[in-house]
Amino acid sequence: MRLLFWRPRPIPVLELHGMLAARPGALNIGAVGPLIERAMAAAGKDGVLLLDIQSPGGSPVQSDLIAARLRRRAEAKGVRLIAVIGEVGASGGYWLACAADEIVANAMSVVGSIGVIGGGFGVPAVLARLGVERRLYTAGTNKARLDPFSPERPEDVAFVRALLDDLHARFKDWVRTRRAGKLRAEEAALFDGGWMLGARAAELGLIDRLGDLDSVLHEVGGAKARARVIRPRRRGLLARLPRMLAQEAVAAIEAAAAPRL
Repeated sequence: MRLLFWRPRPIPVLELHGMLAARPGALNIGAVGPLIERAMAAAGKDGVLLLDIQSPGGSPVQSDLIAARLRRRAEAKGVRLIAVIGEVGASGGYWLACAADEIVANAMSVVGSIGVIGGGFGVPAVLARLGVERRLYTAGTNKARLDPFSPERPEDVAFVRALLDDLHARFKDWVRTRRAGKLRAEEAALFDGGWMLGARAAELGLIDRLGDLDSVLHEVGGAKARARVIRPRRRGLLARLPRMLAQEAVAAIEAAAAPRL
């Protein structure tokens, strides 16, 4: 007769991997929202949830939506969030990490990049060289703002810069709020958009300490702790390949102009 020994409750680990974007297959609130609910339920009241973060950033909107949802659910259930950054938790990925009560990273993880980037291409000279005449009709002075086939206007540049500055201000406010009392450097050095390694991030207070997912898992759950990984279900590669190619083409066009973290 075999005796059944008590096994510790598995520690929920919410996987947040990939680019932040609204498109299917990316990291966004549509895909992550249901996973957050499952992860919180697995953590239980006053439990612990680990965030496995592997993201270079992307959409400011998706970064904010996911982080805000994590905070609301964690505060409602009393769940403690610990973010563990793997290879990279930069820009929007760092925004997600700041939703946690504690941030852990490897000494060589890429961390930070607290800034915003946007841009595009202009090809009016190419059209002129080819003898192509651009015909564009609009109702509204700025309806064709940032049109890549028209010459760049100073007022459009000013508009984009103001937009990026506004997004950057919101990013900085989020970091100030979530890392209050922990930042150990002048803001000019922390918020210039540059990234750093985890060891330096720990010195400057962008993260709390060095470690990895396995070490944190056993710190939380003990020597016999095991993870319950919560991640999106993925179809086979052959089934996903046509959609992946189409999505990447659309994403390349969108990324050329959309501001991103």
